[in-house]
Amino acid sequence: MSEKTPFFEIRNLHAKTEDKAILKGVNLTILPGETHALMGPNGSGKSTLSNVIMGHPAYEVTDGEVIFQGQNILELDPDARARLGLFLAFQYPVAIPGISVAKFLKSAADARFGQGTIKPAQFIKQLREDMKFLEMSEAFINRFLNDGFSGGEKKRMEILQMLTLKPVLAVMDETDSGLDIDALRIVSKGVNRMVGPNFGLLVITHYERILRYIAPSHLHVLIDGQVAMSGGPDLVKEVEKNGYDWIREKFGKEVLV
Repeated sequence: MSEKTPFFEIRNLHAKTEDKAILKGVNLTILPGETHALMGPNGSGKSTLSNVIMGHPAYEVTDGEVIFQGQNILELDPDARARLGLFLAFQYPVAIPGISVAKFLKSAADARFGQGTIKPAQFIKQLREDMKFLEMSEAFINRFLNDGFSGGEKKRMEILQMLTLKPVLAVMDETDSGLDIDALRIVSKGVNRMVGPNFGLLVITHYERILRYIAPSHLHVLIDGQVAMSGGPDLVKEVEKNGYDWIREKFGKEVLV
């Protein structure tokens, strides 16, 4: 695939939930090897965008397309999108009592790469290496998924899933929320292990601090369901310093607080 070929493109995306319009014409393109950050005030539609990308049934797309590797994925079920190589790191990961971390990840890997592609011994070896890299105790292998985990442990588990499934494009929906500085460093270390010429990343965040560890090549500011401004890394510091009011004033958008 050419490095100039958009392998992920959002075109004029409109979406609503319970008859309330939230996304009002989002356009965004990610090339292979790029890391994009998405910021914006509360209520601007950031988490809605991540959920629409992955096919959450609570949201209805009323117009537009989401093109991933040449096809409109809005026509696909969430599991089909995941098998293509899309991954969403949740802001609030849920607990799944009754299924161990190892069993969940092995089942997910089999669905992603094909049953039997990864042998059990090879899988456990790699899983232990990834857990060590994320500074996680091997005791988590036999614990139920996210059951009784702290907030930081749940976020590390999201990154462990990412390392296991090796997505082509990952969306991080405010993964940094609630993390202390040590957990943020470890989570970022895991994400940076994925960064490379064949991987794309969209980091959705409220704060600049995670972007000190995961350096974006592009920043987009979402206001009232639209991308009001895009720029390079310098825009991150400008937003952190001045907030969103100046963007509202420049573009005539109403900032939601």
